[in-house]
Amino acid sequence: MENNNKSQLRRYFEQFQFVFLTIFLFYMSMLLLDYYSVVKDIGFTFKFKPFKTNNGANHHHVDEPSIPSLNFTQNHSTSIDSDDHKNNEKVHQKQKIPPPRRNLDPCYGQYVYVHKLPRRFNDDLLKECRSLLHWGNMCPYLTNLGLGPKIIEKTNSKKQVLLKDTWYQTNQFSLEVIFHNIMKHYKCLTNDSSLASAIFVPYYAGLNVGQFLWGYDDAIRDEAPLALVEWLSNQKEWKRMWGRDHFLIGGRTAYDFRRKAGEVSDWGTKLMFLPEARNMSMLTIETDSYDNDFPIPYPTYFHPSKDFQVSLWQKRMRRMKRPYLFSFAGAPRPNAPDSIRNELIRQCEFSRSCKLLDCYKNIRNKNTCDDPVSVMSVFQRSIFCLEPSGDSYTRRSTFDAILAGCIPVFFHPKSAYEQYRWHLPKDYQSYSVFIPEGDVRENRAIINETLSKFSRTRILKMKEEVIRLIPRITYREPWSRLGKVEDAFDVAVKGIIGRVEEIRSEISSSPNSNINYSDEDVSSS
Repeated sequence: MENNNKSQLRRYFEQFQFVFLTIFLFYMSMLLLDYYSVVKDIGFTFKFKPFKTNNGANHHHVDEPSIPSLNFTQNHSTSIDSDDHKNNEKVHQKQKIPPPRRNLDPCYGQYVYVHKLPRRFNDDLLKECRSLLHWGNMCPYLTNLGLGPKIIEKTNSKKQVLLKDTWYQTNQFSLEVIFHNIMKHYKCLTNDSSLASAIFVPYYAGLNVGQFLWGYDDAIRDEAPLALVEWLSNQKEWKRMWGRDHFLIGGRTAYDFRRKAGEVSDWGTKLMFLPEARNMSMLTIETDSYDNDFPIPYPTYFHPSKDFQVSLWQKRMRRMKRPYLFSFAGAPRPNAPDSIRNELIRQCEFSRSCKLLDCYKNIRNKNTCDDPVSVMSVFQRSIFCLEPSGDSYTRRSTFDAILAGCIPVFFHPKSAYEQYRWHLPKDYQSYSVFIPEGDVRENRAIINETLSKFSRTRILKMKEEVIRLIPRITYREPWSRLGKVEDAFDVAVKGIIGRVEEIRSEISSSPNSNINYSDEDVSSS
């Protein structure tokens, strides 16, 4: 009898264990599933609905996980279906789920939408390439998507100045075409303008005005700019921020796009003085003193297609032997009494430490400074490169010098320090030397003596900083993509997206702010 009682108790105990473990595992499963926030961070959401058991207790029933539809960028550009995007937004609003996070979309906050302008504003201009420059034929320079003819250096490998297959005869006014063609392969393009952080206007403003700078009246110069802003203002994308998220490239100095009414010179267009254009941002090779002008580097001759080509060139510049303390590539300005070029040329000619590359045309009617091999050969063998003002404050030679690992010497703060703030360091002493124009003009500064005072350690630090800047002032081949290296295009796009985000923040923090452009004709200002 006693044994039977023990057997019965053992069975009751085993049944109790089973029920207890079952209930324990069930509740642990519910707790784990209820900790859905961990799963939510990777894009899953769970919905829990209450139901009643036989004893009336409330528990949770788990539905199948719903996965938000996400768009990932692949290949050269991304086309995003606007209907899907709107549906996703409705789902997010209904379920109060935040939009996809930055770490889920590699292009989050980087999307750019490109307006499909009428061909008259870009492609048709290229057909008229013979008339785009008053003093020359632009047709050869517009080949290879704006890079110009590929340079084939005629020298043996031991004395080779350039890196094979990466150098082109690029014209300094080709930036609009180069930038547009790189943009066509930008990794974060979108066909849905509602996703775009910035909107690109591919108008070849510099090529357009270049053909009308001499011998044409204002009405002809302004015809295309007026037609452009009229077309833009009728697009749905314009009305979202009234153009404040729009940007365009000017392949000339900003001065060429800001002709004021009543100017005697009648130079350039009034594009950036048009009421609508005041809301847009313009990236030019040299800026003016306006808050929507942003300078980006002149195009150089070097256009890499792979990261290793950039690093290979940088290594070569580090190893270069530089027998010249300083050099100058340029021509005098006999008709410009305020120019210091004549004095710089004089000092260079009288110094054994200087190499002068005269940019006057020789007997064969050829300008040596138009030959990249000649220019780079001089700069590569120089520690310092003199970069005085030319027809404007800045010159392309500045970026050729940096490309050659040559420390630039500036004589006016507007030549670099008050420009190119996205691309060059704020600490200008880290990569350059400044000698005031007045000191040269008044013979208070002897270039050779000034530059000789720099220690070897200081020179090595500055040179290394210059070489580090090379990718940031270089535009890659338009049909290629770099890997981890950011070139001048990448830096410019980041800069413009950052500016648009600042504008959005200002608007959101000031609900009563007026973002409409004024109808007042500011050309009279």
